[in-house]
Amino acid sequence: MVFILKPDEVRHKYGQLFCKGFLTMVDEEKGIAQIVEKCVSRGPGEWDVVNRKRSGGVIENIRVEGHTLIMDTIIGERELNFGPVSKHVGGQGLSALKVEGDRVRTTWYGIAGATIGIGACIAQCPDVIQTEYPDDFKIGGAHVAHVDIITPKTVRVIIGVDDTDTKEKGASWVATLKMGNSCPVGSFIDHRIIQLNPEVPNKTTNCCSTAASFAVREEDIPALIEYCRDFIRAESYSEDAVMTVFKGLSIPDDLVDFGVRAKTEILDEEEAVRAAEENGVQIISITGMKGVIGAVAAVGCFDMGGEAAGIPEDFR
Repeated sequence: MVFILKPDEVRHKYGQLFCKGFLTMVDEEKGIAQIVEKCVSRGPGEWDVVNRKRSGGVIENIRVEGHTLIMDTIIGERELNFGPVSKHVGGQGLSALKVEGDRVRTTWYGIAGATIGIGACIAQCPDVIQTEYPDDFKIGGAHVAHVDIITPKTVRVIIGVDDTDTKEKGASWVATLKMGNSCPVGSFIDHRIIQLNPEVPNKTTNCCSTAASFAVREEDIPALIEYCRDFIRAESYSEDAVMTVFKGLSIPDDLVDFGVRAKTEILDEEEAVRAAEENGVQIISITGMKGVIGAVAAVGCFDMGGEAAGIPEDFR
């Protein structure tokens, strides 16, 4: 038997805690998922990284960026192995992530103080639909406990943008960041500035493209695209602005390769269109087509981390 609490009920029961965001994005075709968990402080995230790595389960990779914890997982179930150290220091792990219609079920186990994180902290996040507790659930102390946290199923959509500005005014990265922050559809996740080849003849000053990512319900993708398209059109000063759209958690290798080449080579629009067509990228002309190279490359470079912001010689 289980009992079910919604986020406001968890907050009433345990008091206000610290989880500010908990989004579950899935890529069912690839059998993978990503969880983005936002906290008020970096410390809990660092502790969670160590303990969730130790326990194994369905988490393939886990990292902290600022106050945000990012977990790359499989869709499925695996055993946890807390190890003998957990008898002394506690532990926490994710044993399963399953898609159930338009919802995602994540199954969490915690030992000692880690039970508070799963049973009271994440569970009261507004992004959560509800949390299912076993009848014998006890929090804190030396207890071992598990919960199932139910969240909306979302997918990741990356919006790439280039050539919204001129030499006199505008900046594509500013327009895209404003777009992400103001977007009423889905949840704005991240923003990147992509440095492209500074030697290309057709550029403004820095030769950068840009992109933003969102967690969005599948049925809301058309509304997201419409909002972003209209926003970029309103913010564009150029007659060459292009927007690209990519759905998924795994960027194809050929698309990454195109993005890397755009940092050192002079490419043409036909190559960009071909790379987009072959790798599931939708191209939307906002005011023209010259921005297509940078807008496609922005998607290809999106998951490169800090290297997206530079050219290869910056990292030698």
